[in-house]
Amino acid sequence: MQSQRGFTLLELVVVLFVVVLGFSVIGLNLSSGSDSTEIKAAARDIVSALRYARGQALMTHQETTVALDLGNNNYRVSGRDKLYQIPEGIDITVVTAQSELTGKGTANIRFFADGSSTGGRITLERGQTVWKMDINWLTGQVELENE
Repeated sequence: MQSQRGFTLLELVVVLFVVVLGFSVIGLNLSSGSDSTEIKAAARDIVSALRYARGQALMTHQETTVALDLGNNNYRVSGRDKLYQIPEGIDITVVTAQSELTGKGTANIRFFADGSSTGGRITLERGQTVWKMDINWLTGQVELENE
């Protein structure tokens, strides 16, 4: 009798099962990482808008604001027509000067011609991920930190 070499059907099914299980674990890890990547990108975009607004105020010697609409998750820089969206599912809170709260769920961060600002803190949250942007009232400097 000749011995036959090869794999049984059961062995092939077990190997395929292990491979599929491995790919599903990798897929879950990648999808959970996209949430933290998305909130990090949103935080960096807001920081860029704040720094741009400060730079514009210094260059043009005119006040520039970043208006945040908390109800619709978007923001706008004064002097620009573009409306920037913050992805759904990201909660945003703003602490700023009382004079910059307009009611209706909107708040402004205002930069003055000398580089100073109304100051404040913008917080983005999604699940356990929290990003904070601190705006120094005296210098207008914007700092981003992850909690």
